[in-house]
Amino acid sequence: MSALDGLYQELILDHSKRPIGKGELSPAEGALTASHHEFNPSCGDEIDLSISVDPETGTISELAWQGQGCSISMASASILSQLVRDEQLSMEDARARIDAFRSMIQARGAEEPDEELLGDAVALQGVAKFVMRVKCAMLGWVALEADLAQVEAQRTA
Repeated sequence: MSALDGLYQELILDHSKRPIGKGELSPAEGALTASHHEFNPSCGDEIDLSISVDPETGTISELAWQGQGCSISMASASILSQLVRDEQLSMEDARARIDAFRSMIQARGAEEPDEELLGDAVALQGVAKFVMRVKCAMLGWVALEADLAQVEAQRTA
């Protein structure tokens, strides 16, 4: 195992043991909110991910999640939460991150991930080698994608 692989493994374990964003959503008054449940029937992992969006700017003001599952799915949700929180992502920026993450996972190591877009999420690149674990890593990201669609529908209604 390379030093970088070891570092990535340590990051994943740290996020699974001390998850960021795990808890209840506390949206500001007037914020647009959405929540989505994702379940992986092949292993039993599940997550409920909720967001709060500023209706004026389209910025995700809060992301919170509850879930249970393997260290990969829980670490991925935690890393996603940290990315959204630290970068203060707009809905469009969040979609770009989701697309970049999906591309990284589907490339199975054939291309270098965009570290600037994904931040610590590049630590999950190795998951792509294990087909049965891809859905685990994608669980929170797919839930966020569904939440963004719900909020977008509210904004255009």
